[in-house]
Amino acid sequence: MTKESFSIHGINLLEKVKELIEEGNVRKITITDKSGRELASFPLTVGVVGALIMPMLAAIGAIAALITECTITVEREETAEPVKEEKE
Repeated sequence: MTKESFSIHGINLLEKVKELIEEGNVRKITITDKSGRELASFPLTVGVVGALIMPMLAAIGAIAALITECTITVEREETAEPVKEEKE
């Protein structure tokens, strides 16, 4: 797993999370405030769509309304690089 962090303003939080979910290789999203306190953590599994994501997005929308700045930490599944075979 690889981790990546983004600093973002609260008003852009929901759109960024939607964008990350659409990428498909995200396994967990953690939202922390600017002091580093964890506000929410959402595990994502392969195939989570539609009605299952709605409660999570509603919670993220509520968080976005209450904070000005936050950090999103994303855990991604590493993609295997194709192995190239050299022929002699």
